[in-house]
Amino acid sequence: MKSRERLWGYALIAPMALGLAVFYVWPIAQTLYLSFTESGVFGGQTWVGLDNYTALAADEEMTGALGNTLLYAALMLAGVPLSIVVAALLNVRGLRGLGFYRTIYFLPVVTMPAAVGLTWRYLYNGDFGPINQLLAAVGIDGPYWVADPDVAIYALALVGVWSSIGYNAVLFLAGLQGIPRHYYEAAEIDGAGRLRQFFRITLPLLTPTTFFVIVITMINALQVFDLVYLIFDLKSPALPGARTIVYFFFEQGFLKNQRGYAAAIAVVLLGLILVLTAIQFRLQKRWVHYA
Repeated sequence: MKSRERLWGYALIAPMALGLAVFYVWPIAQTLYLSFTESGVFGGQTWVGLDNYTALAADEEMTGALGNTLLYAALMLAGVPLSIVVAALLNVRGLRGLGFYRTIYFLPVVTMPAAVGLTWRYLYNGDFGPINQLLAAVGIDGPYWVADPDVAIYALALVGVWSSIGYNAVLFLAGLQGIPRHYYEAAEIDGAGRLRQFFRITLPLLTPTTFFVIVITMINALQVFDLVYLIFDLKSPALPGARTIVYFFFEQGFLKNQRGYAAAIAVVLLGLILVLTAIQFRLQKRWVHYA
């Protein structure tokens, strides 16, 4: 009987295991192999060992892309507290038009990335964009958002935070609605105000949700590509200031046809995600233990 149950268990997980092997494990193994090769002009690969990784370590464009990606990820994480505030406001009972506000905040999540990128590209136009026109109305000379490499990554992060607030707020809203109401009632009896309740009850009990949102936000930020591709031209002077690792991978693998070099970039990105995620899990365990 136990053997039959075991066989049924294996049979039920077989489709999922097969899908993971075909669409995840095999591509990762193939990419790892390609990272040690060099692609020929007419196809085929030549084994070059660690040459691609050595070249990456000395590539200034790779260093710049890595710095831009980490800065973008840090700016995205800085937007997580804003999502908590939005979720707390959307959780207020008796607020008129609550369903409308929730829909408005979630709209960027379901909007096509192409529409988001092209819309913000128009908004960021330095000559006739609405953002600079509004700044000029109050006497501020706005920068060329998509042409200045010094502000390009911050303009990109602004779009990323705007796009992610709705999704993160929904997660935090679910966490808020899972907090027992009697905690707040007891705090009110003890004389705690709304602000004190937020920092003493809401934030500590939102720790699991906050950790999940931080991990997901970090992983998504490290893989940003579509916004860079849609907002900045291939020959834009601001591109060096907004080039991310995935965009650098796109340039090397698809524009320059250096597939082995691009595979090495992908492996480095995978390693970076694994390391940062492991650090976050480690910090989360200490955080919970301390709490």
